[in-house]
Amino acid sequence: MELTDFNTLTFDCYGTLIDWETGIFQGLKPLLERVKPPLTRDQVLEAHARHESSQQKYTPAKRYQELLPIVYKRLAEEWGLSFTHEECVAYGRSVQNWPAFEDSAEALQYLKKHFKLVILSNIDNESFTYSNAKLKVEFDAIITAEDVGSYKPSPRNFEYMLEKLGDRGIKKEKILHTAESLFHDHKPANEFGLASCWIYRRHSQSGFGATMNPGSQPNIDFRFNSMMDFAKAHQEALAKK
Repeated sequence: MELTDFNTLTFDCYGTLIDWETGIFQGLKPLLERVKPPLTRDQVLEAHARHESSQQKYTPAKRYQELLPIVYKRLAEEWGLSFTHEECVAYGRSVQNWPAFEDSAEALQYLKKHFKLVILSNIDNESFTYSNAKLKVEFDAIITAEDVGSYKPSPRNFEYMLEKLGDRGIKKEKILHTAESLFHDHKPANEFGLASCWIYRRHSQSGFGATMNPGSQPNIDFRFNSMMDFAKAHQEALAKK
């Protein structure tokens, strides 16, 4: 299997292209400044992952910017802190401030020359517009949790994506699902027989950060530590043809 075997890249966005862990940590500062004793970054991210995943399960049709305020509330309660409705709403809107990884835009601009680029993300449409501006590329399709009415790793999101891409003549065997999260993306990609590329942003860190433990290691066809490493590997694969 070679990177040149594919014509479409389907991307998770947050954690893969957008540095959501930094965004989450910064957005929670009103709480974190009052937590005693202070929590480590990974303790914060793991607690966030737990509450976010639970909320997505119970309210799958809720837009992400309306789901995050509930996560903020649950975290404040867990940490024994007071909070205001305004703080919760502000956290829900903080996605627009989450930064892109430094290499994302440049790598995407290169890959756009060789692939169709598709977003499959646990986000709402309005919030994604702010992230899209930071990524500086026009995606061929944008599929959000708001569109589908559920959150990954639900199979509905992958079923929807494959149906919509199939309507456009894109075959499953030509799709390479590209993501950081083993829990949200690679395990369900395995279940649908999709080839997968792991952008292992947390390669120098332990644990799973802002994503849940997948329980077992999914099959991975390609692994790179950054989007730029992926782009360079594709250049090398082209040179061999």
